[in-house]
Amino acid sequence: MERYDLYDIHRRPTGESLERGTKVPKGYYRLVVHSCIFGSDGRMLIQRRQPFKSGWAGMWDITAGGSAQSGDTSNEAASRELREEVGIDVDLTDVRPAMTIYFDGGFNDIYTINMDVDIDNLRLQESEVAEVKWATEEEILEMLKNKEFVLYKSSFISLLFFLRNHNGAFTHKDPTKK
Repeated sequence: MERYDLYDIHRRPTGESLERGTKVPKGYYRLVVHSCIFGSDGRMLIQRRQPFKSGWAGMWDITAGGSAQSGDTSNEAASRELREEVGIDVDLTDVRPAMTIYFDGGFNDIYTINMDVDIDNLRLQESEVAEVKWATEEEILEMLKNKEFVLYKSSFISLLFFLRNHNGAFTHKDPTKK
């Protein structure tokens, strides 16, 4: 059975872990990762979840994601999820997440990765992923509106597309600094 490490509010490991499917106790947090692959044409690689999955069954989602397993760093978990779910082997050892989103019971590290991938050569995890395709921001927003995409906020999807080519939230350097 998979286990997840538990962290304190400052993201320090507590030395305790939790069995998958168990509710995170109040005052503890777990680590979740998501990775978004963007092609050089600006489209995102998305996956359709299997129809028999317990959550978001049959819906489209960002490239890959899941919980960090006990002992995983954020980078290791993101690399593992990409490899397991869609067969993309990328070393994220020295890559920081583009952002971290906090949720009740956890931290969600989001990675944005620019790379061209031939989707015909991917090895999809049959227990998780039904199919993959490339999609523009507009296509994903339309899928979201039609409830065909995991129900993220539309502003989150737009932020992912923004972050693919930016390091941080600023679009330019501070003009008051020389």
